[in-house]
Amino acid sequence: MTASILSPLVPEATPAPDLIADALAKLKQDPGALFEAEVLGLLRQVRKINPAYWARIRYAAKEIKSVSLVDLDKLTQDNAIDGSEGDPEIFPEVTLWPDPVNGADLLEDLTAIIRRHVIADPATIHAAALWATFTWFIDVLNVAPIANITAPEKRCGKTVLLGVLARLACRPLPASNIAPAALFRALQLWQPTLLMDEVDAFLAAHEEARGILNAGFTRDAAYVIRCVGDDHTPTRFNVWGAKALCGIGKIADTLADRSIPLRLRRKLTGERTVKIRHADAGAFTELVSKLARFAIDNREAVRTARPHEVEGLNDRANDCWEPLLAVAEVAGGDWPRIARSAAVSLHGLEEDAPSTGAELLASIRDAFDGKRANSLATATLLEALAENEEAPWAVWNRGKPMSAHQLAKRLSEFGIKPTTIRIGLQTPKGYKREQFEEAFERYLPADSPTTTATAPQSSDYTANGTFDHATSAPAVADEKSLQSNNHKACCGVADQKGGSIEDCVESF
Repeated sequence: MTASILSPLVPEATPAPDLIADALAKLKQDPGALFEAEVLGLLRQVRKINPAYWARIRYAAKEIKSVSLVDLDKLTQDNAIDGSEGDPEIFPEVTLWPDPVNGADLLEDLTAIIRRHVIADPATIHAAALWATFTWFIDVLNVAPIANITAPEKRCGKTVLLGVLARLACRPLPASNIAPAALFRALQLWQPTLLMDEVDAFLAAHEEARGILNAGFTRDAAYVIRCVGDDHTPTRFNVWGAKALCGIGKIADTLADRSIPLRLRRKLTGERTVKIRHADAGAFTELVSKLARFAIDNREAVRTARPHEVEGLNDRANDCWEPLLAVAEVAGGDWPRIARSAAVSLHGLEEDAPSTGAELLASIRDAFDGKRANSLATATLLEALAENEEAPWAVWNRGKPMSAHQLAKRLSEFGIKPTTIRIGLQTPKGYKREQFEEAFERYLPADSPTTTATAPQSSDYTANGTFDHATSAPAVADEKSLQSNNHKACCGVADQKGGSIEDCVESF
């Protein structure tokens, strides 16, 4: 829908059916046009002058889910205002606290009110309090970490924590049911704190929205290009802002990597919380007033803060925590230590669940160790991977074991390609351990214990056979005296199942 389409509808005369049909068709093509200031102004006129056509617009908006009807009605009220100033109905005016606010005391009060409604470990509660405060400094910071509210099961209080953050954050905008076209327009128009519930279901239905959420992590890259208008003009939209995502299980790696994980747990018998619908509205109003005053008084201090990185966290995790650590340092008291402790606790848990690539590398390292070999044929390596019942490789290929092509494709991401190796007199494709050493060092923890994917088995001579049957000529092993296996003398020489010749000798 564009201004040119709506303009004939402003007069009191009822528009022709073809104009209505054309307007509805345009609305379906570009639902985000509802968020443009000039279109909103025209919609208010249509609502006032032509109720019948207004009813059609509301029905179309409901069908394409571009914006909730409640918000659409608020946006088109006579007292609503356009542009970046926002809508007083959506973003109520905040009254500043009259006196300067002690930051450490404020964070303690935030922690107390969050704990009143939510069951979580102290690190999650502290991180939530810091994140809520960070949203008030979004205009002077350059990194906007996502608050990733997650839990393994239902009824763990995820939506409750989202509701608490909505009552504390700066310019909160709940948007659980929003079209991607409306999403980037809303972010540019209002620069809100976006609060999305059931994000797992939302991203499953709107995969393209993930790019919008990813783009808003750093200020300098917080832009998306979309075609808008009748002539589909490429237009740049600013999607910078704070975002809280709430859902069950793990979100996409690209989003999780840009997030502060806020993990919740189900209440035990005897644990009590106050239902969010019974929350003390006056207490939240007072905290918001103090947050606004604290933000105004400390904008420059937070902007120029350069907290030291947290030892043990990777670069992206340190990026996520930089604005929260800045808030903690400016707040003072014991909060710099509390913030760093929360960062280590929350992101230390994340490393217990490695990425798919890192998990594959770990399984391959176990396969080499289990076979005690320096090279493995592709088929042998795949067999070893499939034997690991705790890994997904046995059902990776739609319920079947991982294929050679899938293995090669995954390993190519680490710069590892299959090569020709020697197995007896055969030279199949396979992999040498030396190809993986750099990847092992870069992506696997150096101090992690190695678990053997395939337990060592005693030889019953059926798998490897005796040496004098390997070829019709005298056995190669008879030409020399036997040597102990130290992975050096016969590097790359393997039997038909991928083990080295010395392995066979040792089993005898």
